[in-house]
Amino acid sequence: MTRIITVTNQKGGVGKTTTASALVCGLHQRGARVLGVDLDPQGNLGFTLGLDIGTANTIYDVLKGTCTIEEAIASTEYGDVLSSDIMLSVAEVEFTMPRREFILDQQLAKVRSRYDFIIIDTPPALNVLTVNAYVASTGLIVPMEAEVLSLVGITQLQETIETVRASFNPDLKVLGILLNKFNPRLTLSKEILELAENVAEQLDSQVFESKVRRGVGVAMAPAHGQSVLTYQPNSKPAQDLQAVVDAVAGAEFPLLRQE
Repeated sequence: MTRIITVTNQKGGVGKTTTASALVCGLHQRGARVLGVDLDPQGNLGFTLGLDIGTANTIYDVLKGTCTIEEAIASTEYGDVLSSDIMLSVAEVEFTMPRREFILDQQLAKVRSRYDFIIIDTPPALNVLTVNAYVASTGLIVPMEAEVLSLVGITQLQETIETVRASFNPDLKVLGILLNKFNPRLTLSKEILELAENVAEQLDSQVFESKVRRGVGVAMAPAHGQSVLTYQPNSKPAQDLQAVVDAVAGAEFPLLRQE
């Protein structure tokens, strides 16, 4: 069964694209069949995975019905990618048809059997694109920075999740909260971890055991069209993210580590 995992948080700058690209890349490294879907109009996921954004069909074209999903999927060395661009920013205004919450799910159904995992990157908003991602997904990962402001708005996120469960997707699960830019030596980080654990309990979930530490490679990797897993595979953030991929992949897709 295909696992569809959405990386989500309505706050920007918390590491959604870094997490999504690491999942796509890391799962592909393990031999899984992976599709990355960029639902953020900024188009950062495709850019991070080496695509020349703006030269091909995008998820906007697929959702509008002007091309097939097969025509819009691009193959990269990190797996398949369904890219995005700024045109997707008009989705809230343009997608007004009945059952608009199911547009993405209906499109992914056409290719779902080809993949073991579909990883969806979302915009920093709780809008029709985010709801489409939740409706199509089996699980959510919620990245957040180890700072107080990153906890703000989680209640709203919880309300959206509960609404989607009640109305569209009762099987939707929160796989975990992922702490980014984490420094275990700081008292603040320890306090945020405790608060995040309380939030995770409210979401009937967990905080991932692996916390992603800071590293310059995280910021530099996208400029090279890479995930940090391939740009600086031995860095602390890459090691931390590999542990997250381990948790998602399970025993079916272990990382074959070179001796």
